[in-house]
Amino acid sequence: MVEVKDYAPAMDYQWCPGCGNFGIVAALRNALVALNLEPSQVLLVSGIGQAGKMPHYLHSHVFNELHGRALPAAQAAKIVNTELEVIAIGGDGDGYGEGGNHFLGAMHRNVDMTYIVCNNQVYGLTKGQASPTSDQGFVSHTTPDGSWVPMRALAIAIAADCSFIARGFAGSAEQLSRLIQMGIQHKGFALVEVLQPCVSFNHTNTFAWYKQRVYDVESEGRYDPAVRSNAFQKAMEWGERIPTGVLYKKERPTYESRLSALKEIPLVRQGVNPLDYQSLVDEFM
Repeated sequence: MVEVKDYAPAMDYQWCPGCGNFGIVAALRNALVALNLEPSQVLLVSGIGQAGKMPHYLHSHVFNELHGRALPAAQAAKIVNTELEVIAIGGDGDGYGEGGNHFLGAMHRNVDMTYIVCNNQVYGLTKGQASPTSDQGFVSHTTPDGSWVPMRALAIAIAADCSFIARGFAGSAEQLSRLIQMGIQHKGFALVEVLQPCVSFNHTNTFAWYKQRVYDVESEGRYDPAVRSNAFQKAMEWGERIPTGVLYKKERPTYESRLSALKEIPLVRQGVNPLDYQSLVDEFM
C-alpha cells in the first residue's frame, strides 16, 4: 500500500513562505497515494519556474526540460512507455507563454497524460514580470503602463477540443486532489489548471481574493461538462465569480492508440536489435 511518506521530498523546499505551490504539491502527493501509484510508476516532467521545481519535492522519476518545453518530452515518454503515469507540471508563463505552441499541439494529439498548470498570473521566479494571464492593468517591470487583456487559456483549450479540462484552487486541497485524480484517470490529455497566489510579486490575486470568488461548478447542480457551450461560458467567467471543477470532458481516441507499434506491448519493452538499422546506416556510407 502506497503511503504519503513514499513521496517525501528529497530536498528542502525553496519556495517563499505562503506560496501556493505548497498546497499544490500536497494535493498532487495525496492524489498519487489515493490512486495507489508507486513512485516508480510515475514520471514528473517540468520546465523552468517556481512551478517547475515541484518534481524535485516528490520522490519519483523526474525529467526537467527547458522553459516551455515540458510537453514534448512528456508526450514522448508516454508514447515510449505507455505503462508510466506521466504528469507534466509548469506555470502560466512556462505553459501558456514559452510553451504555448506545444500546449496547442498536445491537446490536438490527445496523448494520455496529465498537465498541471500552476497559474499565479505572474512570472514568480524571475521577479514579477507580467505573464500571459496577468489581469488587465497589472503593473510590473515589463508592463509599467499595465498589462493588456489576459489570455483565457481554458477557453483556448475548449476551442482546441482538449478532452479533459479542470480548474482547481491551491487553497482547496481536497477538491484539487480529487481533480488531479480525475485527470490522471482520464484516458487522454488532461489539463488541470490551478489558481494560486504569488505572495511575493502578486499582491492583488491573494488567497483572500480567490476565496471570495472561487466556486465549484458542481454546486450549481445542473452543470454538464459534456456540453461545449457551457464550458465556453464558464471558461470566460472571471472577476466576481471564478468557476472551478471539471469544466469540459470529452471522450476521444488517444494518440498512442493509433500507433500500430504499440498495440501489443509498450515500445520500451520491445526488443531492439541494433543490426536492424544497418540498412539505414548503409545508405549514408
